Amino acid sequence: MANNSVMDWVIPAHAAVATTALTLGAYNLLRKRKGDRSHRVVGRVWVAAMYATIISSFFIRELRPGQFSWIHGLSVFTFVTLSVALWAAMTGRVRTHRRFVTGSYLGLVGAFVGAVTVPVRYLPRHIVERPAEVALALFGCVVVTLAIIRASRPAARPADRVDGARVGEQA
Repeated sequence: MANNSVMDWVIPAHAAVATTALTLGAYNLLRKRKGDRSHRVVGRVWVAAMYATIISSFFIRELRPGQFSWIHGLSVFTFVTLSVALWAAMTGRVRTHRRFVTGSYLGLVGAFVGAVTVPVRYLPRHIVERPAEVALALFGCVVVTLAIIRASRPAARPADRVDGARVGEQA
């Protein structure tokens, strides 16, 4: 079994990258425009956050102390589906990419629901015992998400100018 000092940082780190993946994934899936620079940048960060979530899950063994549980099987499955989605994007298989990304994201949503609704799990306990810390962490994840989205957008071009004034303005 992992000692408490490891769990003191692994579970919060896992929750933070999972929350970031949850918000970035929602942003990309709900956007009307796909395939542009913003979609690709946010998607790359989402994939990295998903892989970090998957890898960190193997250090968490709360359900069966010291052993892997069925949840770790879902992590392996998600690793495969995420890898297929990434491969499909890299090879231009848009339909396959869309299906596997959507499936991976819905799996993440399901894991989130399980993490917050089972009262004995880490997150529900901390919501009750340390609500300010959880709220601050959630705020931090939202700020990180918004910063990533903002950074993914192309820089605004300066307005076209004619004779020192913006087009449409009077000189």
